[in-house]
Formats: sequence, C-alpha cells, structure tokens
Amino acid sequence: MRYTIGIDVGGTFTDIVVATPDGRSIIAKAATTPANQADGVLDGLTFAAERIGLTREALLADTGRIVHGTTAATNALLEGKVARVGMLTTAGHRDVVEMREGLKPDRYNLRMAPPAPLVPRALRLPVQERIRADGSVEVPLDPASLEAAIAALAAGEAQAVAVCFLHSWRNPAHEQDAAAAVRARLPHAYVTTSADVLPQIKEFERFSTAVANAAVGPVIERYLGGLQRRLAEAGYRGELLVILSHGGVASVEEAVRLAAGTALSGPAGGVAAAVALARAGVAPDLITFDMGGTSTDIALVRGGQPSLSSGKGVANARIALPSLDIVTLGAGGGSIGKQDKSGLLAVGPESAGADPGPACYGQGGTQPTVTDANLALGYLDPASFLGGRRVLDRAAAEAAVARLADALGLSPAEAAGGIHRLVNTRMADGVRVATVRRGVDPRSHALLAFGGAAGLHVTAVAAELGIGRVVVPVAASVLSAWGMLNTDLRIELMRSLGQTGGIDTAALATAFAAMEAEGRARLAWFDGAVAFRRSADMRYGEQVFEIAVDLEALDWASPTLATELEEAFHRAHESLYTYALRDQDVVLVNARVSAIGRLAATEAATLGEGRAPAAAKGTRRVHLGAWTEVPVFDFSALGEGQVVIGPAIVESDTTTVLLRPGDRARYDVRGWLDIAVGAG
Repeated sequence: MRYTIGIDVGGTFTDIVVATPDGRSIIAKAATTPANQADGVLDGLTFAAERIGLTREALLADTGRIVHGTTAATNALLEGKVARVGMLTTAGHRDVVEMREGLKPDRYNLRMAPPAPLVPRALRLPVQERIRADGSVEVPLDPASLEAAIAALAAGEAQAVAVCFLHSWRNPAHEQDAAAAVRARLPHAYVTTSADVLPQIKEFERFSTAVANAAVGPVIERYLGGLQRRLAEAGYRGELLVILSHGGVASVEEAVRLAAGTALSGPAGGVAAAVALARAGVAPDLITFDMGGTSTDIALVRGGQPSLSSGKGVANARIALPSLDIVTLGAGGGSIGKQDKSGLLAVGPESAGADPGPACYGQGGTQPTVTDANLALGYLDPASFLGGRRVLDRAAAEAAVARLADALGLSPAEAAGGIHRLVNTRMADGVRVATVRRGVDPRSHALLAFGGAAGLHVTAVAAELGIGRVVVPVAASVLSAWGMLNTDLRIELMRSLGQTGGIDTAALATAFAAMEAEGRARLAWFDGAVAFRRSADMRYGEQVFEIAVDLEALDWASPTLATELEEAFHRAHESLYTYALRDQDVVLVNARVSAIGRLAATEAATLGEGRAPAAAKGTRRVHLGAWTEVPVFDFSALGEGQVVIGPAIVESDTTTVLLRPGDRARYDVRGWLDIAVGAG
C-alpha cells in the first residue's frame, strides 16, 4: 500500500490530501453534498486520482489508510436532525438535563427562552434504583420499574436510549444491567450509558453528554457505515480512521461508540496540522485561523501543544468530553452581507453554504456573500477557481453586491469593501476571545492561516491585532485534511476520585494503572507502539471549578509525590490566573490518561519543494481603497527564499493570498509563505 489519504468535509467543500510515496501532497476539492456527505467524499477521491493519473479504484486499491473528519454530528445537532432519544434515569432525577446548572446560556437575557433538551420529558423515564456516592447500593435496581420504563420507550418509538443513573461514575453496575435489558427489548436502538461515555462526577455534564451521544449515535453509525460500504465497493481494503474532537484519531467502531466525540471532528484536523507545523519549525506558539465557507475556527497552540477543554456546547447541547479548545465564528466565505434592522451593513452569521452558495457560483444564490465581495474587489481570478473546474460569475457577484449597495446608499466598491472589512473585524474579535480572554497576548504568536478563504483576510486581521507575523501554507485550503495525516490514535480515559482531605497518591496510582490497562485493551487491535500521558483536573478546596494539570514531568516513585502534585497545580493556576494560593488545600477531582497509538508517519513531511524564483505571471486590477494594478504570482511556482512585496496577490488552484501595502512575504522551501505584516 503506497498512499495515505486525509479527508475533511467542510460546510462548502470536501478537501482531499493524498500523501504519495515520494513525499508529495496531492490535493483536491469537491463540493460538499449535505444530503449525503459520502457523495462529496467519493467525488473528491475521483478528482484526486485524476491528478495522480489513476482511476479512483486504482488509487483506493493502493491506499493503506484513510483518515476522515466529518461534520455529520455537528450538522445533526445544529439542524435538529438527530435520533428520537429516550432516557432512563434514577427516579426523582428526570429533569436534570432540563434544569441544567440553573443558568441560562446568556444569563442576562431576561427574555431568553430556556433551551429545549434533546430528549422530551415524556421519554425521560424514572427507574427505581439508587447508588450512593461511595458506590454502595442503597436501592437495588427494580426489575418491574425497569420493564415499565423500557415498554414506554418502545411505545414512544425511541431510536436511541441514554441510561443515566445517579453516581454511576463510581459504580456502573445498574447502568450496565439496564442497558443490557434495553438492548434485549429494543435490538435496533442505539444504546449508551453515562458511565461509559463520561465516568465523572457532576450529573448534568454526564447526563447531557450521554444524551448528546445517543442523539447523534445513529447518525454517525449510519454515515460511517455507509461510507465504509461505498469505499469497499470502490476497491478500498485499508483502515478507515476518524479524527475526534480531541485531535486524535480512532477506529470507526470507537467513533460510533463515542459519537458525541466527533462534534469537532473537522476543525480538529486544522489544529493537528498546526501542531505538526509547529514541530516542523514554523513557530512553537501559533494562533490557528481556519476560514472556510461557513465559519472561522480559531485555536491556540503553545509550546507545540494544543489547548484542551471539556465544556463545549453545540446547539445548546453540553458535551463535556475532552476536546480541542476551538472558538468558532459564523464568518466564512459564504457569510451573507445584508442591511440590518437599523439600516446598517451586517455580515453573517447566515451563510449561503454549499447550496445554493454565493451568487458567483451560478447555482441560484442571489444574496451577496464575502466571496462575492472578494470577487467584485478583484481579489479572486474567476477563471482559475478550483484550478478552473468552476468558473466564477463575476457579473452575478457584482449584481448581488450592487443591490445591497443601492439599499445602503453606497457605491458597489464601497459595499464590497465594507463586507470585506466588517468580516475582518468580526474575525479579529474572535481571535481576541481565543487569546486575550484567556490571558494570552496574541502579539507574541504567529497567525497560521488556512482554509479556502483565509489568505484574503489574514493580514488585515493580523494588522488589527498588532500581530507581526502570518504563515500561509501552500496547501492552506486543505490544511485540515493534511493535518489528519499527521495524527496518532488517541483514546481519552478518566476517573473521578472524589478525594478530600489531601491527595491520596496510592489511590491515584491505582486509578492510572487501571486506565492504562483499559487503554491497552481498547487498542488491542492496533499492532503499533502505545504511549500514555497522565494529567488531572484539580482545584483549590473552596473553588467550584477545576483546571487541567499536566503530570508528565512528575517522578511517580518520589517519596514527596503528593507535594509535587500540589506544586504542579499551583504552577498551572499561576500560569492561568497570575497567582497561586499555596496555603489552601488542593483537591484532585479527576485523573485522566491519554492512550496514544503511534501511527507510522506519512511521507508527506513537507508541503513544498525547491525551485528557482519565478517572476509574476501577470497583473490584476484590485480595489485597496482605490483601484490599482498589482502583480500576481503563482504560489506553486515560487522559489526557495523568494520575496514578494505587497501590494500583490499570490495564488494557486485552491488558495489566494492578498498582500497589502507594506506586507513582505518570503517563500519557505518547506511549503509556506512567511509574511511580515506591514514590514515594507
């Protein structure tokens, strides 16, 4: 098997990267097919095979591994197209998922209606049982009560069932017995237990995550099963792996079992790429700026490591699984420009998506989008979009922008420029949320731009934030798919310890040993090396929240281990909040282990190749406050160390980079454009 393939399904395009035996990265894009994402995946594989000179069947027959990122779970939650979920829970606790934490998502909005839970109250069914916090049984599982609840699930035509009992994190026996009974009675239902999905304290997070897992489980099972079948029919015999929200990859079986863990599957590939590029020498500290057709995703990589969080929400569904800390904005190439109720220009969050898409796509779209504005401003070449496979209709883009301009009392160029500047401001605010609000100065980081639309906006965003360095890879438009080729298998495990009165290092060591044994068992099918990373969620005794503490540097045989654990927490707290309270008790709440299966590295270690410098291939008339002619360079023809001074455009089949006056870009032979913003 010679090839490895990364596939990223976005809101507008499906991106394909094929790593070849000689170290090249062959890229292709196809339109995303929302009705069935597998159609767009197969189309993209066809285009990729053509670029190599093969049929799709020949490419797949010679491919050993496919890594896939999907938006299936995200779309299902956002659009409400989830399974009909039933829930079994301890009597007296059926409303935990509706009461949430007693707080509104927007707590100061007095008119905000409470978010509807994913499972209606009629299908939240009480069962007589009770496990105490120490794991002992207070009320045995009542068979008659369980049978009555399952009968109600059957009558309610539940397609998926979440079993959520009190204190199952400590003792899952009742949940396991109830789940077995449900599977026997409802063999076609997707069944999940809260202790299997998230074995931790805090009932709302555990119950909500389990319900979300049940809601999207059938969606993911159906989609991935169908994709596996169609790939097999096309001749594929290798592994299909799925990237999860934490940035690692897993088998299809694991992704189906932990379906809620795919909620940030696509954006995770971009962060994985940033980590790989940080290790390749771009910079240890990066801000990812992934601007696609419908959204922009922003994340931090510090010291070559991404940031994780465990409190993500998608469409009001709390998913407390470990996931990359990604800020997502409704701002992308398809974001629609409009006149708001006050008569002012607004952009997004509504998007034209893949269907009908921007007006310039010629698929029936009539509203002006960011892409239409960029085309009207001259930033895009209508004839070379997607390598010429799609010719953009500039007249349609200009007409859409002109209609908005008339409503606003502006010239078409002013309206298009306003759309461009307004979306830049929104994205700069998103970077502030991901950095400044987390105590990080964005000026100390480089801005890594990727996604189909990022190159046209990133230097303006950087200038607004005072960031002096921008990096744009040659494969920017498909970097998330490329990042999927640079990941490892990863399973996240955790145990709530419920310790008080000091850290019990013996109990902690036992918990870590048990989780590492479980990690090995769940990766038993994998024949490569497996490594483990230990961490913990810790807090001061009087706090109500925990922070993640990396424990890799500790000596586990040290006689002063408890003191060293506490000091690791103090340092982590000080790094986040500028202070530590060393006279307060430290509580270790959750122990965590990452089981990592090291995959064989792909041969596509670099994205570029050495060439002699190339002259500009022509000029283009663009609007930068006024209409002006600027040189246009072929990104794929730039030579090692070649410098391009703005204003200029650097473009390839799938990426266009706008260099503004004062920007200075240098091509790095490893495959990226290194831009000094405003350096002259």
